[in-house]
Amino acid sequence: MDRLIYFDNNATTPLDPNVLNAMMPYFTTHFANASSLTHRAGRLAAAAVDGAREQVAALVGASAREITFTSGATEAINMAIKGVFEHYHRKGKHIISCRTEHKAVLDTLAYLEKKGAEVTYLPTDSDGRIDLDALDSAIRPDTILLALMYANNETGIIHPIARIAELSDKHQTLFFCDATQAIGKVGVDVSGTGPDLLCLSAHKLYGPKGIGALYIRRRSKRIQTGALLHGGGQENKLRAGTLNVPGIVGLGKAAEIARQQLTEEAPRLTALRDTLETALRKLPATAINGQGAPRLPHVSNITFRHLRADQIMFSVPDIALASGSACVSGTRDPSHVLMAMGLSAPDAHASLRFSLGRFNTEAEVNAAIGKLTTVVNQLRASSPIWQLHEAGLVE
Repeated sequence: MDRLIYFDNNATTPLDPNVLNAMMPYFTTHFANASSLTHRAGRLAAAAVDGAREQVAALVGASAREITFTSGATEAINMAIKGVFEHYHRKGKHIISCRTEHKAVLDTLAYLEKKGAEVTYLPTDSDGRIDLDALDSAIRPDTILLALMYANNETGIIHPIARIAELSDKHQTLFFCDATQAIGKVGVDVSGTGPDLLCLSAHKLYGPKGIGALYIRRRSKRIQTGALLHGGGQENKLRAGTLNVPGIVGLGKAAEIARQQLTEEAPRLTALRDTLETALRKLPATAINGQGAPRLPHVSNITFRHLRADQIMFSVPDIALASGSACVSGTRDPSHVLMAMGLSAPDAHASLRFSLGRFNTEAEVNAAIGKLTTVVNQLRASSPIWQLHEAGLVE
C-alpha cells in the first residue's frame, strides 16, 4: 500500500489522521451510550454527538436539528425516498429522477415502482447534463419528489441544483439530492433555495465508514419522512438504535476539516486533474467524458478507445483506478452512466475513472501519467483492433 498511487477516492477516501485522533477516546475512555443521560458518562457521549451534529450542519448551511445520523448515504437515500413516498402518496405517486443516478437511488425507485410509484427518468445529453425545460415539463400535479444528485460519482458532472430547487418550489413538490460526492469538494449550502432533503457519507470526505447523515429541511417546511428503523426513538424517532458515537464524532471532525480546507483544496485538485487530463488527452483516440459540463474538481472519466479498462488496470497494479461505481464494480455490464450519455458499450468498457484526493501529490500524478502512457501504447501496439483503426478500417 505504501507504493500504491490511490486515485479511487470516489469509492472511499483514506481516514484523515486528525479524524482518527478525534474518534479514539470514544472507543476507549468515553465509551458510554449517548442515550444513557442518567449519568455523566452518557451525557458526555451525548454532548459529543451534539457537537458533531453542529459540525455537519455547518458544512452544508443547515441547523443542527435538521441533521439525522444514519449508517451512510445508502440508508439516508432509502429513508428519504421511501419516507416521502409513504407520507405523500395521497397527493400523488409520481417521482422524477435521472438515468445517471447512483444505483442506490435507482434501485430504491425500482422497489417503489413495484409498490405503485410512477417514475419518470430524465435523459441526459452527451455531457451528462439534464434539460431543465424537460424537467419543468415533466413535473405534474401528482409529482411528489424530484430525486436528482448533486454531482455524478462516475463523471463528476454537477447538476444545476439551485435551478432544480427553484423548479421544485415553483411546482410545490419536494427535492431530494444525493450530494455524497459533492460534500467537502465544492461548497454546498442548503440555507437558501436548495434541496429539501440531502444525504452525505463520512467515508467520502476522509471520515470513517459506516456513518452518514440525512438533512431534512425544517425551517421553511415541515417535511414528513417517517422511520426505516423502529425500536428506540433515537434521532427524533427517525432512526432507532444505539448511536455510533465514535463514527458520529469522526463524521463531525471530517466535516469540520472539509469546511476549513475547501477554499484551497478545490483549486489544488483542479490543477492536478487538469495536468492529468492534458497529458493523457495527447494519446490518440482518447476523450474526456462530460468535459463540456461543470464538474467536480477532482474527478476525470477518460475513454481510451479500442482498449478495455480492465486491461489497463491489470497492467498498472500500483495505481488504484475504477471503471465505474464501486457499488457495481463486480459486474461485467458497461457503466449505465456512460451509456445514458450516449457512449457505445465498447467505449463505456474502455473508460476509466480517476478520482483524486486530499493526500495525492503532483509527483503521483506525473508518475501515473508516465505509467499509463506507456501501458496504453503497449496494449494498443499488440491489438488487432487498434491496427485496423490506424489503417482507417475502424473508426
